[in-house]
Order: sequence, then structure tokens, then C-alpha cells
Amino acid sequence: MADTRIERIHAAADFISKRIGGAEPLVGIVLGSGLGVLAEQIDNKIVLPYRDVPGFPASTAIGHKGNFIFGTISGKPVIAMQGRFHYYEGYTMELVTIGIRVMKVLGIKYLFVSNASGGCNPAYRVGDLVIITDHINMLINPLIGPNMDEFGPRFPDMTCAYDHQLIALAEKVSAELGIVPRRGIYCAGSGPSYETPAEVRFYHAVGADLVGMSTIPEVIVARHCGLPVFGMSVVTNVSNMTTESKVLNDGDDVVRAADAAAAGMSAIFRKMIENL
Repeated sequence: MADTRIERIHAAADFISKRIGGAEPLVGIVLGSGLGVLAEQIDNKIVLPYRDVPGFPASTAIGHKGNFIFGTISGKPVIAMQGRFHYYEGYTMELVTIGIRVMKVLGIKYLFVSNASGGCNPAYRVGDLVIITDHINMLINPLIGPNMDEFGPRFPDMTCAYDHQLIALAEKVSAELGIVPRRGIYCAGSGPSYETPAEVRFYHAVGADLVGMSTIPEVIVARHCGLPVFGMSVVTNVSNMTTESKVLNDGDDVVRAADAAAAGMSAIFRKMIENL
């Protein structure tokens, strides 16, 4: 019996491949809340709205435009997802991560992911750029269910979920650009409600520096596919560790803070891709 999940992936990939003339992108990029500005810097772009791609869901989150954009960055072919899908939108994990497998079929060799997150490390400040070095998954694992053997093994290793060579490259190009990113561990929960102060204290106590609602399912699926992953987060708010209502979390504020920091992240991504 045919696996309808794999049929959906290949139908979407075939549609995109025809629209981009069969070209193979080197890098797949997932752009999170307010960080779609990098997509505007792609040259020779072909824009494909998600709504036109067979079997694709719609991105409904604040700050997520909902387009595939194919083109070049520093002369290298890339395909960017301008907006992602979240579990809190009501999608299955199959659909939350479908874009990663579609880009794998299209031929990407690297995956770059970005997000807006809350800082639960007290040293973090709004606007900080953080290289993700590891994660803590508080979401449903996207590999639950029958394994897609075409893409990877039943039990993929996650020891080096975030590629060490890409992290080293990011730090090298950041220094050349005069940017000093932090390193941190990202924790994702389901959302869409923001974390309580008790939850923030708990996540920080078990090792998290950042909290959010995305990214990890994509990284797990990418590693299942054998793709090296680089992840970067923008701290868009400092998570509340007390119940005082001095600074309440707000989705529009997150997008504004991400927009303000997007230039630095875009510069790092561009220079990394140039060096691949």
C-alpha cells in the first residue's frame, strides 16, 4: 500500500521543481517570526506561495508570510521558507515538518533554521543573537508513527543535532562582521500561550537558555534525513521568572524585536552561505 505521507511530499517537491526549472538548491532556510527579511535579499528569486503548492498547509502565525522563495545568495542556490508551520496552529507533526522533507527531495545539502525566542537565561537581553548548540524537546516527537525509511532510520542519533562545523563557521564569520553572538540551548513547548514564570524557572534549571514554540520538530526531521543543521535565535523578549506584571509577553512585540535584529542574522547567514 502506498504511503500517502510520502506521496504528498513528492507531489509538493515535483510541483516546486517544475517551477524552478529542475534546479537543486544547496541550502534550505526556515525563517521564523519577523525574520523573513532575509528572503528579500535573495537574488533572481522565484516566489511560490504555500497555498499554490499541492498538499501544503497555510502559515497563520503572526509575522509568517507563507512563501517558498528560490534564488541565489552570494551566488549559491537556496530555497527559503518565509514562514513555518507550528503545532499550535492545529497541524499534525507531519504537516509541521513537511517543508523539510520537501526541501530534502529538492536536493538541499544543509538546513539553516531561525526563530524568535524568549530568553530564560538572565544574562540575555532583547536583540541578542544566539547560536543554538542543543535543544530540549517538550513537543511531540515528529518521528512518531510508521518510519519513512526512504528518508532515514527508525532511531536517528541526536548527539550532534546542530552541526559543529557550521557552528564554527558561524562564529568565524560573525567575528569578521564584528558581531558577537551568544551560544545557547533552545527549549520548545507547544504554545500558543506563553510560559508561566514557574515553567521558565524550570526550563532554565534543566539547562535551557531560550524558550519558544517551534524549530525542534524541523531539526529532528532534518537529522532523520541526514542533513547538517545550523540554528540561530533572536531573543525578542526576556521571559518572566516572577509573577509581577511589569512586562507581559505580546506577539506583536516579538515581531518588532525580531525585525530590529534581523539585519545581523541575515548578514551572518549570507556570509556563511558564501563560505559553503
